[in-house]
Amino acid sequence: MALNRRKTLLIAAAALAIPLAASAAPAPAFTAKDLNGANVSLAALKGKTVVLEWVNEGCPYVRKHYSTGSMQQTQKDARAEGVVWVQVVSSAPGEQGHFANPAQAKAWITAQKASPDHMILDPTGAIGRQYKATTTPEMFVIDKTGQLVYRGGIDNKPTSRTADLAGAKNFVRAALSDLKAGKPVQTAFSQSYGCSVKYKT
Repeated sequence: MALNRRKTLLIAAAALAIPLAASAAPAPAFTAKDLNGANVSLAALKGKTVVLEWVNEGCPYVRKHYSTGSMQQTQKDARAEGVVWVQVVSSAPGEQGHFANPAQAKAWITAQKASPDHMILDPTGAIGRQYKATTTPEMFVIDKTGQLVYRGGIDNKPTSRTADLAGAKNFVRAALSDLKAGKPVQTAFSQSYGCSVKYKT
């Protein structure tokens, strides 16, 4: 009985800890060059809502969202509302998902008919480690004041099966909708899923 009570208390404590860990906090600052050589600075984007998307083109979980057009539509709809969408590739040289040069990355974006505002190549993993990004895809939403208001998976269906997109709750869409309505983001954290980020070791 005592053991069961202790287990229940631990579960309850964990549940209470999640909102605290997921509460809004300043997003880590970064400055990097995009595929066109333009500087992308989080400080310069203050006043705009920003979505960061960690990408690995070889990951089946990423392919799930791109092969169906789901991620592209989310990008398109977000940008139509004035959101700045930034893809980050933290795959190290020799690892799955690494782009050897900007031209290779641009070719992938074109092939996928994706429409990010920027893609940043992060082969050293510096930005990924700042954000503690662990999977691809992993999503971060930053509000106009520079606060990180959502981090986690793109949705609540942690599989690589395209059929599971039906009925999935898109957490990024939900967060952006809450921000547009002037409300606190109701789901500020979800467990990310996908392939591990292929950091340089």
